[in-house]
Amino acid sequence: MTGSSEEPTRLRRPVPRPDDDRPVTPHLDRGSVDHRLITMRKAVGQLDSFGPMDRTRLESDPAAGLVVERILALLVDLAFAINSHVSAAVLGDVPQTSDASFAAAERTGMIDAELATALVPPDGPHHILLQLYLDTEPEAVAAVVSAALSGYEEYVRQVAHWTADQAPER
Repeated sequence: MTGSSEEPTRLRRPVPRPDDDRPVTPHLDRGSVDHRLITMRKAVGQLDSFGPMDRTRLESDPAAGLVVERILALLVDLAFAINSHVSAAVLGDVPQTSDASFAAAERTGMIDAELATALVPPDGPHHILLQLYLDTEPEAVAAVVSAALSGYEEYVRQVAHWTADQAPER
């Protein structure tokens, strides 16, 4: 075994087959993408069902902010997994961060540039912003949740559309 045990495990770039000069890329597992989209739809629905996350709501139900933060963290984790898988299958490369994964998803044609930008807020991921605002600026929480909700609804729509347009699995 080569390398240290601390070396990160990464998908390597495609390598030529011995009998062929074409690169071998990982297989696009549509089932895996579809299952993650199902979980994302449910999470988006749960987020939407919370209703307004204003100061009054957060003061009367402090746990609501924590639940919403976990849902947002789940959504970014699922999107990162989808983006990484599709990037590996289509581009032959795996992004190392969630921010980079949205750019990779755009390069594959899975999502558009506007959405890729919307899902990477300049001040940090939605769930991190929410954590910060819960204690310091609760009046800003509603805008973060609204932006994340609309972004992930659109993400699910675009990814489902892209996946449906792909050739059937062999």
